[in-house]
Amino acid sequence: MKAFSCFVTGTDTEIGKTLISSALLYALGQAGVRAAGMKPLAAGAELRDGVWSNEDVDQLYDAAPLKLPRELTTPYLLRTPAAPHIAAALECVLIEPRRIIASYEQVRTQAEAVVVEGVGGWRVPLTHGYDTSDLARQLGLPVVLVVGLRLGCINHALLTAEAIASRGLKLAGWVANTVDPAMAHMDGNIEAIAARISAPLLGHVPRLDHPTAAAAAAYLDLGKVKYV
Repeated sequence: MKAFSCFVTGTDTEIGKTLISSALLYALGQAGVRAAGMKPLAAGAELRDGVWSNEDVDQLYDAAPLKLPRELTTPYLLRTPAAPHIAAALECVLIEPRRIIASYEQVRTQAEAVVVEGVGGWRVPLTHGYDTSDLARQLGLPVVLVVGLRLGCINHALLTAEAIASRGLKLAGWVANTVDPAMAHMDGNIEAIAARISAPLLGHVPRLDHPTAAAAAAYLDLGKVKYV
């Protein structure tokens, strides 16, 4: 498997971006790639042993073969569990895209591959006039789309794929992640998306009893990644 960097986005929030990002990092590590994970903005933190921590940030750190300072991989850790622009306003924090880009450049010089997890869906506002899709475009990374399998996922997947293409970015692949295990016609929904998105399906992750990076990675085939 070739080393590759990517920006991970999703069809919505709470659909498994962190799990899939962690699985990508784990798989890269198993292939001998010195990969680092980034969650440039994380909203929602709790104080643990005197340190503000975020569950998503911790999962990426644990899964990454290359451990880098969290201040570098997550330049903005907001305490309020809300959309980043709202959390930042409440905490009087100015989110500066150039700071995120600078952090990414530092990470990239130390890693063979970087997995950058976005926040929420594709168009989540980060500041006035700047959203997640703007960040992905500035980073210029191929995108991995996590499709949360639940009612409405076909529409959400196709709209997000179109939006990614409209930004001039390559969709390197997509992952079907089971959000609603009781979803009717799950396989039919996956087939409908696969027939309409040109990027490869990298895997279908079922609802896991123990959702670890290693467990999710077992369902991915990164050999299918569409390289730019």
